[in-house]
Amino acid sequence: MTGFAQSIITIVLFIFILGALVIIHELGHFLTARAFRVRVLEFGIGFPPRAKIMRSKGETLYTLNWLPIGGFVKLEGEDGGEVDDPRAFSSQRYLTKMLILVAGVVMNILLAFAIFTGIALYGDPTIGFKVGAVQPESPTAAAGIRAGDVVVNVDGTYYGAFSGTSLLVALHDRAGETVTLGLEHPDGSTSDVTATLRPASEIDATHGALGIETLGGTTTSVSLHYDVGEAIRIGAQRTVDALGLIVGGLGQLVDSIVNHPTEAPPVQGPVGIATQIGDVFWQLGPIITLYVAGILSANLAVVNILPFPPLDGGRMLILTLKRLFGARISVRAEQLTYMVGFVFLFAFLIWITGFDIVRGLGGS
Repeated sequence: MTGFAQSIITIVLFIFILGALVIIHELGHFLTARAFRVRVLEFGIGFPPRAKIMRSKGETLYTLNWLPIGGFVKLEGEDGGEVDDPRAFSSQRYLTKMLILVAGVVMNILLAFAIFTGIALYGDPTIGFKVGAVQPESPTAAAGIRAGDVVVNVDGTYYGAFSGTSLLVALHDRAGETVTLGLEHPDGSTSDVTATLRPASEIDATHGALGIETLGGTTTSVSLHYDVGEAIRIGAQRTVDALGLIVGGLGQLVDSIVNHPTEAPPVQGPVGIATQIGDVFWQLGPIITLYVAGILSANLAVVNILPFPPLDGGRMLILTLKRLFGARISVRAEQLTYMVGFVFLFAFLIWITGFDIVRGLGGS
């Protein structure tokens, strides 16, 4: 497949994944609003301008829009103004409004949990590495391992893609020992070879335990399977880990902005995410790409709960402040807060995207 074709598929895959995550998020708002009988004016797939009205019967307009990333739900009275309709969002109790706003975050967390649990049930892929260049007089050369071979296990042990322990780490930890390596050859055949790893004293930045100059991670033909109970436990733990990873990343981002504003931030924008999704898909396959989608779903949940307008968390903050201070926060002030917040978010997105492009061009 040509590089151009791969790029097109990568873009389509990125749009599909991100669009699905946002639509699931908006579906949470939609279903919760409907459950409380709040009037939903429009459920849109994609963002305006509008391309097609898919269904216009009833009180909700279902639309397909030209910008293909994500979707939106439009509630009557959601802009903060008072509407003379008992079913308007602005007419609801404080708790009802908060539940509708937090529902999108909950849906993204549930989606991440479903993805992680589903992968565990289907079978975690295991990761080996494809041998590139072999260092002369190295354990690899002595064992007869050649470029193109894939090392898939050590002493019969396979290493799950999401286990936290990689095959390379296992080799490093057994420096100086004699191990049996499972190989998959370019012609599809398999074999086991014995290799005596370099001692720890001879391992440095350019000399690993096996002596391979270039290598690349790849999935093997073996999967790790779990029963239903264990898969659910693993799914829950991975969801918690993903949420914690995102929260930690936000802390690093704040530190980077404050202390190193001219350096590349430790996060990626749309261009960087699309590139990463493409790399994972083409090198490691669809299952690990789906795992990345689970992490992105957790990412969307954490970002949206931040108390920054116009995110869900920001709107929840404004509702709470209005509940505390009442009429002292005007509708105009609320709407202006959302507008200023949107401008800041858009500028931030452009800033991150600039670094994504520089990375893509090989800069620093």
